[in-house]
Amino acid sequence: MITLQLLVNGLALGAAYALVALGFVLVLNATAAVNFAQGDLVMAGGMLGVALAPHLPDHLPLPGLLLLPVVLTLMAGLGLLLAAAAYLPLRRRPPVAVFISTIAAGIILQNGASVLFGPEPRAAPPLLGGGTLDLGGLVVAEQSLAIIAVAALLIAGQQWLFGRTQLGRRLRATAQDPEMARACGVPVTAMILITFALGTAFAGAAGLLLANRYFVTPTAGGDLILKAYIAVTIGGWGSVPGAVAGALLIALFEVGVSSVLSYPVALGLLYATLLVILVARPQGLFGEAARRRA
Repeated sequence: MITLQLLVNGLALGAAYALVALGFVLVLNATAAVNFAQGDLVMAGGMLGVALAPHLPDHLPLPGLLLLPVVLTLMAGLGLLLAAAAYLPLRRRPPVAVFISTIAAGIILQNGASVLFGPEPRAAPPLLGGGTLDLGGLVVAEQSLAIIAVAALLIAGQQWLFGRTQLGRRLRATAQDPEMARACGVPVTAMILITFALGTAFAGAAGLLLANRYFVTPTAGGDLILKAYIAVTIGGWGSVPGAVAGALLIALFEVGVSSVLSYPVALGLLYATLLVILVARPQGLFGEAARRRA
């Protein structure tokens, strides 16, 4: 039963990590640039939930769930601003220029959150209430189930968008070969803006999901961007299914080792595992299979 309990907790954490890694990979595929602000965008999503919660009418049920579409919309707008300010003016410069600009954007978000909210940990409202469910002796937090359900719906929606729609085909064409896509009439700049909006919206959703169960601070993004980087490295750079699988693996590893030893030990072992993978299998655990499927 303890194993099942840890499995549920790990899946909930991994589902949120998967949204972070998914947004990271979407921008990476479309622009060949690493968005180092992705972790701070997760923090921004959580802080938006904290800021907006007091403005909801008291009589409305499920305030966290009602906040989700609002946070997704506002964060998508923030993604458009990020692309316009930190990527598009620099996209023909060496990649290091975009790396630095996204790091700068992350620092601006951190300091802005510190000024507005202070350094103390804060919690956004739960999506389905703060209670627990007893499933035959297995006690599961309602928030954990909500995180898993919402993340699964968003990931399925992303798969549908990219696999079943004309917009998704244009986004994939831009990610695979921007110059060829432009030659075929695809508005590449618009597709890049949409990709940033999607990636940032996923980050915001992850922030809102995590901000109740694990709290949020202005500097929480540094840890999250490392988790996204590790997930993408484990899954294989550029592989969307690999990023999701990598996020679930590191969350299960983190929860399992933390329960036996401690959280700092789990983090240390996680980073050591990253080094081993980089040396022994730099294409990631699922990288080769993903390329064959493509």
